Amino acid sequence: MSISGAGAVAPREFPANGGGLCQKGWTSAALLDSPARLTTPLIRTGGELREANWDDALDLVAERITDLQAAHGADSVAVFGGGGLTNEKSYLLGKFARVALGTSQIDYNGRFCMSSAAAAGTKAFGVDRGMPFPMTDLAQADVVVLVGANPAETMPPFLRHLRGAAAKGGLVVVDPRRSATAQQASLHLAPAPGTDLALALGVLHATVAEGLLDDDYVTRRTAGFDDAWRAAAAYWPEHVERITGVAAADQRRLAHLLARARNAYVLTARGAEQHATGVDTVSAWINVALAHGLPGRRGSGYGCLTGQGNGQGGREHGQKADQLPGYRKLTDPAAREHVARVWGVDPADLPGPGRSAAELLDALGEPGGPRALLVFGSNVVVSAPRSRRVADRLGSLDLLVTADLVLSETSAMADVVLPVTQWAEEDGTMTNLEGRVLLRRKAVDPPEGVRSDLDVLAGLARRLGQPEGRFPAHAETVFGELRAASAGGPADYAGVTYDRLRAGEALYWPVPHVEHSGTPRMFLDAFAHDDGRARFVSVVHTGPAERPDETFPLYATTGRVLQHYQSGAQTRAVPDLVGAVPEAYVEVHPDTAARAGVREGEQAVVESRRGRVTARVRCKPTLRPDVVFVPFHFPGAQRANLITNPALDPTSRMPEFKVCAARLVPVVESGKDGAA
Repeated sequence: MSISGAGAVAPREFPANGGGLCQKGWTSAALLDSPARLTTPLIRTGGELREANWDDALDLVAERITDLQAAHGADSVAVFGGGGLTNEKSYLLGKFARVALGTSQIDYNGRFCMSSAAAAGTKAFGVDRGMPFPMTDLAQADVVVLVGANPAETMPPFLRHLRGAAAKGGLVVVDPRRSATAQQASLHLAPAPGTDLALALGVLHATVAEGLLDDDYVTRRTAGFDDAWRAAAAYWPEHVERITGVAAADQRRLAHLLARARNAYVLTARGAEQHATGVDTVSAWINVALAHGLPGRRGSGYGCLTGQGNGQGGREHGQKADQLPGYRKLTDPAAREHVARVWGVDPADLPGPGRSAAELLDALGEPGGPRALLVFGSNVVVSAPRSRRVADRLGSLDLLVTADLVLSETSAMADVVLPVTQWAEEDGTMTNLEGRVLLRRKAVDPPEGVRSDLDVLAGLARRLGQPEGRFPAHAETVFGELRAASAGGPADYAGVTYDRLRAGEALYWPVPHVEHSGTPRMFLDAFAHDDGRARFVSVVHTGPAERPDETFPLYATTGRVLQHYQSGAQTRAVPDLVGAVPEAYVEVHPDTAARAGVREGEQAVVESRRGRVTARVRCKPTLRPDVVFVPFHFPGAQRANLITNPALDPTSRMPEFKVCAARLVPVVESGKDGAA
């Protein structure tokens, strides 16, 4: 994408998108000079946010942090980051938390997006890279299985890579809804929400029982199959049909499609991950891919579709509670020593792992929890689970600071708001879902008075007593330090330089030295475990943490719409986008709507045990009668996360956004019989 003139966006030919942009891309320049842009720091005075200068704002933040930590310890101050931050910002934010603040309390909103797939991928392959192959490889596939993904609305240019499989009758979509993507599928499997794991077990059972297992691959390249099969043996397709609603014949059909394909891919996304059993669910689908010999074979594989602008890079460089740059573990003594040496500090001074994102937000203002929070690149009041509780916890803090482009719902609650640059106004790198490092160059100057997040962190670090130069504000300088910190780690950027990126080199990590050409296809010779083998993981289906009952008889699930992104704070400031979808809605089967006493176009209420969402009814005859769907981009009484279940996956700490027990009622009846 490039910027020409005053706010005109033009696509560029690029392998990932083929020169295509979605509606959000075409309209993205509208935010550059939007009236909603913040252009001066704000400080809360007398209960209201008032304009201030930068020195006063940063001085106040540093003073309050110093006082709080002196009285309550280093962990009294927390940091919350975002998967849309550049690699440089993610890296410097993690360093700032652990060095300038000395706090263990840092996590980010990627915990709500890709963490389950990251954990499952690491278990199976020894390392997590969303797609361990170039996206363009998909074009040659005979079969592509999309599990819990709707790229027709979330990233439309991606669909061009699926045309080949669709033309061959091999595009398979697993989704409770007949989404825009499912409408293009050769085979649409619509399991009940929360049963994707059982469906994968049924497909694995069919694979083995019908003699479709790739025995040679399993023997040569994997470990753990026997345990995984013992678990899957109890999930014959007819049994799985009773759990999921997906016909046994369709489960067998999918197993045969994968077995017959010369080239095939299994791709998972948020629909598989955002569950209290998300890691196990992704592991189950990886098991299916391994059973058919797909990962580590040229032209086939398993991959995860990332959900944020820098979803891959944002999870690699240290803004996660248990992580150091280069995808190193914070608990690894060798990793601590390496990174501490780059940072010029004592490894013993680095704090240990802190709370995960949902647990961090839940602990704010509680005894023993953080009393201050610095938020970069996230709007937790809308995007986090238990959003009413999150707003309450933010309101209890002694200090809330946000770095933001617009006055989001979270920034509107802050004590200090710092206006920062956005995508076209700064240099920086991103890492796309293929693991390719991309250089995003500055195209226009930011509004006067706006600073970059790197400037903010550098300014605060100096005020907190850090040596001059320890926190550089120049993106290329920060990236040079990131290269050194990541060197030798799983996500090794040591050989990536701005000069190489400017020259147009396609560099996929790991790139261990400057003569190295990168690694577009991982695992062709060996997986990243010590023995070189991929791991089957034994899993069983337990179902969603909360099931429908007489009081709440429906499954509620959440997701995106084409015109909006994440919490909607930015896209709701773009007239064309908000004009197209101005408010939340609830998709429901016409029969379900009739039973609830609501009609197409009316306002209705979706209730769960935690709260209620008000939304306009859209009747969809293709939707399962036991499901309602609510998009999550809207604020206030339309927040989907007022009703979602905050139950966490025990490994990834991912909340169960994708399924909760709910009911649909007319507005006048809401609030009865136990809804919070």
